[in-house]
Amino acid sequence: MNLRISIVIPVYNGGRTLDDCLVSIFNQTIKRLQIIVVNDGSTDNTKEILNKYKSRLTIINQPNKGSNIARNTGAKISQNHFIIFCDADIVMKPNMMEKMYKTLTTTPEASYVYSSFSFGKKLFKLWPFSKKRLRQMPYIHTTSLIRQEHFPGFDKKLKRFQDWDLWLTMLKRGYVGKFIPEVLFTVKSGGTMSSWLPKFLYKIPFLPKVIKYKKAEKIIKTKHNLQ
Repeated sequence: MNLRISIVIPVYNGGRTLDDCLVSIFNQTIKRLQIIVVNDGSTDNTKEILNKYKSRLTIINQPNKGSNIARNTGAKISQNHFIIFCDADIVMKPNMMEKMYKTLTTTPEASYVYSSFSFGKKLFKLWPFSKKRLRQMPYIHTTSLIRQEHFPGFDKKLKRFQDWDLWLTMLKRGYVGKFIPEVLFTVKSGGTMSSWLPKFLYKIPFLPKVIKYKKAEKIIKTKHNLQ
């Protein structure tokens, strides 16, 4: 089979949202997809859900090692020129892969394409690619279609801002992105974005989540000389 895109899904106890995620991928208008699910030591009903669809998936079961290692594990067995990382709480619009694929293949100067998205009722309306903005803030979601040959791997030591770190690492190598000004997927509550806070709360410095955010932000800024 002449595959086009590898979709890597790292999942840890994602049974609550995984079914909807997989169905949205099966319903894509592009059908030549390699779907790789890395079960990162789940203890809920994740295995049962994966078994329902095992004929359509490549499944890797491993002890819990963290999402970055899970993503890298999936990327190693990718058989395509294009790869996208999709957390188990994401529901794609049916034409998402087709739009991303067409945009990336017709934009040779871009190494990846990304779009706006929603988190429940909250719209995350992103911006066109800007080197300056990327150095200032994390605004590009992990779920972006990437040229496999330009993918450097995720930093396994990071627990936050792995997406920002990825795009900054690629930027250092001269790789840039292309924005699709549409909402192409939804992040369901109860998954990896559940710790998201409204912007105004980050002005309260003593909140535990804000303290963790600032510490993680400093790690990235130090690593990429953004201080």
